[in-house]
Amino acid sequence: MFRWFERRLDPFPPEEPERPPERLLAFCLHYTKGAWPYLAVATVLMVLIASIEVWMFSFLGNIVDWLSTQNRATFLADQGWALAGMAGLILILLPTLVTFHSLLNHQTLMGNFPMRIRWLAHRYLLKQSMPFYQDEFAGRIATKVMQTALAVRECVIKLFDVLNYVSVYFLGTLILVASADWRLAVPLALWLLGYLGLLRVFVPIMSRVSEAQADARSQMTGRIVDSYSNIQTLKLFSHARREAEFAREGMSGFMDTVHRQMRLVTGLYGLLYLLNAVLLFSIGALAIRLWLESAITVGAIAVAIGLVMRLWGMSQWIMWEVSSLFENIGTVQDGMATLSKPRQVEDKTDAPALSLTEGALRFDHVNFHYGKGSGVIDALTLDIAPGEKIGLIGPSGAGKSTLVNLLLRFYDVEGGVITIDGQDIATVTQESLRAQIGMVTQDTALLHRSIRDNLAYGRPEATEAELWQAAAEAHVADFIGELRDSAGRHGMDAHVGERGVKLSGGQRQRIAIARVMLKDAPILILDEATSALDSDVEAAIQDNLDRLMEGKTVIAIAHRLSTIAAMDRLIVMDQGCIVEQGSHRELLERGGLYARLWRRQSGGMLDHDIEASADAP
Repeated sequence: MFRWFERRLDPFPPEEPERPPERLLAFCLHYTKGAWPYLAVATVLMVLIASIEVWMFSFLGNIVDWLSTQNRATFLADQGWALAGMAGLILILLPTLVTFHSLLNHQTLMGNFPMRIRWLAHRYLLKQSMPFYQDEFAGRIATKVMQTALAVRECVIKLFDVLNYVSVYFLGTLILVASADWRLAVPLALWLLGYLGLLRVFVPIMSRVSEAQADARSQMTGRIVDSYSNIQTLKLFSHARREAEFAREGMSGFMDTVHRQMRLVTGLYGLLYLLNAVLLFSIGALAIRLWLESAITVGAIAVAIGLVMRLWGMSQWIMWEVSSLFENIGTVQDGMATLSKPRQVEDKTDAPALSLTEGALRFDHVNFHYGKGSGVIDALTLDIAPGEKIGLIGPSGAGKSTLVNLLLRFYDVEGGVITIDGQDIATVTQESLRAQIGMVTQDTALLHRSIRDNLAYGRPEATEAELWQAAAEAHVADFIGELRDSAGRHGMDAHVGERGVKLSGGQRQRIAIARVMLKDAPILILDEATSALDSDVEAAIQDNLDRLMEGKTVIAIAHRLSTIAAMDRLIVMDQGCIVEQGSHRELLERGGLYARLWRRQSGGMLDHDIEASADAP
């Protein structure tokens, strides 16, 4: 039975996620698709449960009147069927309704609903543009995905379930009390006005504080995760105390919002308790007076006092539920700012897959300035023939890495066109584009998974034999057998730690090379692919890299000019433009920028003041 209800709402819907709306109601409705039938049934059940509970107080009043006026000898004969009906209601119908509602609520909605939101939000964010991740803490993004999913669930369920229950209960109470004597309804009506007044004053303030708290929480989490992600840098610079202070600033900001919230809670609780006490006193005093005047029965007093005592407890629960609703609204509003951001690089509707036949690349009057209006790359034109191997050279900031990022479509060009085999890369799907490009970067980060998973990332369907062959060609196999992690996994099954922290830079680089060897894409980009390797390992791997480059269109960026001197053509860039191109010998004879860079090398390495490790936007 439990499993049947758990399978009603699919937590992992297959449809492609769309960008969520930026308005609160539309945002919640967007993520509630698919859950509506179950929310509707749960709402109807809650209406029935609330109505029965209120009616039970009315029956209690009848029992009190019967016991005080009827003959004991004939009581069961006169009221037996009514009592039996109430017994059936209490013992059978109400438990059945509550159980069914609980199954819908806890088995169908409570777990599946937020997981559905996380799944859709995560898949949308996986295709977010690179600048999005460059501007955000990874921990902050993850926190917002988790917080917002729970907050949307709470908003929707509380709105459709709790508030509906409350409305039925309050309305039923007013009707029951007024049916005994309309004057008994006056204190309840005044209390309700006072109660709504408290909500009107305190809840919006709680909502604003909650929104600030959600943002402060994600900031705090982001700072903590940032420290853990860069633990090696922290230790190298002996900045544990500085990082602790950095985290403390985030924690202090969060605590400020907590203190503000708790002050509101204390004030609200005190005023609500006073309001409830006045209601109980007023109803009790008025009921006794009306009884003395013979205007109401003892049963009516029992109903009125019983309902007030019930409202006393419910009013506090309702206040927190309503406050929680608006707190969650604040959390959702905070999350929307991240989850609803448009993708800067988006596939066109019905974009086809890239059809690569030869691997010819063309940069046609390309302009790109990171939105600054000028600089970086200006009117650059470059043709790369199929199977041609070029080297990109130039000082830091010349635009080399930016050119590669544009080819990978991490950014869209601001002017001009980039084509592969005559196809504008802006018109094809990003996944098909990147599937045709293999890249080894200087700063290699691995997934916190097994060696096998990291290698197979290049080709998930690769066999075990193919994995080991790529490992051998990249000189990875010699250390894989010695690896062991804290969980006792070893060899190919050993996990490498976050970003591959358990491995040396050279080991990570070799795994990255093996991964690209497995991918075997027709276009290859090498951005300082062997920079983290020692000379012996680099020489051993170079032969395999040469075989990997055969028949491929290759773009290589290297600070060590000797590693790319044998390329078919060298492209020298400076300030976003191509200033020289030709073979190594031709460029040396020309005596331009390349020749100056070559002369300033020591052992094949550029001087530190000429070349930094990568371009920066």
